[in-house]
Amino acid sequence: MTTQRRLRLGAFMRPATIHTGAWRYPGAFPDANFNFAHLKRFAQTLERGRFDAFFMADHLAVLNMPTQALRRSHTATSFEPLTLLSALAAVTERIGLIATASTTFDEPYHVARRFASLDHLSGGRAGWNLVTTANPDAALNFGLDEHVEHGERYKRGREFFDVVTGLWDSWADDAFIRDVESGTFFDPARMHVLNHKGENLSVRGPLNIARPVQGWPVIVQAGSSEAGRQIAAETAEAVFTAQTTLADGQRFYADVKGRMAKLGRNPEHLKILPAAFVVVGDSLDEAREKRARLDSLVHYDSGIASLSILLGHDVSGFDPDGPLPEIPETNASKSSRERVIEWATRDKLTIRQLAQRVGGYSGLEMIGTPAMIADQMEQWLVEEGSDGFNVMFPYLPGGLDDFVDKVVPELQARGIFRREYEGVTLRENLGLPRPENRFFKA
Repeated sequence: MTTQRRLRLGAFMRPATIHTGAWRYPGAFPDANFNFAHLKRFAQTLERGRFDAFFMADHLAVLNMPTQALRRSHTATSFEPLTLLSALAAVTERIGLIATASTTFDEPYHVARRFASLDHLSGGRAGWNLVTTANPDAALNFGLDEHVEHGERYKRGREFFDVVTGLWDSWADDAFIRDVESGTFFDPARMHVLNHKGENLSVRGPLNIARPVQGWPVIVQAGSSEAGRQIAAETAEAVFTAQTTLADGQRFYADVKGRMAKLGRNPEHLKILPAAFVVVGDSLDEAREKRARLDSLVHYDSGIASLSILLGHDVSGFDPDGPLPEIPETNASKSSRERVIEWATRDKLTIRQLAQRVGGYSGLEMIGTPAMIADQMEQWLVEEGSDGFNVMFPYLPGGLDDFVDKVVPELQARGIFRREYEGVTLRENLGLPRPENRFFKA
């Protein structure tokens, strides 16, 4: 295959890997989530591999599953994302730094200020993963007795985006003149007071930090529901999604980019990056053995709890060796629930089998030699199933080292992945334009 398109690669870090058994794998760092020396090594390895971004997910609740399952999870606790990424900004130079921040349980002024700060500290490498927070247990940590309804979360999220980006535009790029002779630090005519009063939010402004280096940090979105696709088409510049087959990826790709075109947005200004769990071996058998060993380290307690979370319904009381019963609609993530139910129906899986599948990792997986993995990634790129991938490593550091040392050179040899970074900012490396200030023309 040949193509002029270039693959975009993010690294999904929580800040360590997602697989429940990863911390137990031979040679893995069990304490990676809270060991900055390890995390620094991971980020620098990703930068050596010319990855676009280090992406840190966030979770706003610990008690989201039974303690018997929770005690086996290495991602029950982790650093606050913006704090960690600010520290990583000081020990990296080019890799993007993307963090999740919730529009449901945070305030626009906080989010705008934190990401503007990260963008300045990193020299223009920040990205904001805009999420509405699907986990109902998070609501209990923010003064609510029950979760905000799905549709209301997305309405607030859409208004939240307008407010945050409006706050980033509080200052013209040339507002801070710092004229020592006259004693004038900034030009008030180049400052805008937002005075937003909407259905969900009221924010005066202006933001008390200069406009970000990138104009706006890169806007990332992670929803795949109908509401999620629409907000992505309207606002996002990268989408982390969860399609598990090329055909599904092509439908999602065409749908979201088609919505963009109808809205007058350039589809090239959005990068669609499905999550891909990648296990590299010198042979297919070796890669499969790695995956099997990894999955064997997942306890059933973890598997059934993960399954219940994805379904938004506790299924631990049902017969493990029976079929999945009919699951009622809930207020949790709709796309995840539908995907799991589809697997159970299509593959005729018992609850035990389904729990084992989701307990480790249950999405798109690429298992094989470097050439086999490169073949899959190239096919998705060429056939417009994606613009790249948000790579999940099976264990750390070994799985990450394997990808950077073996798969990246294969992708580079095919001419579909960079050998050097194109620029110094995340926008430059992703091929995204710098947004104009809506209040001040350049």
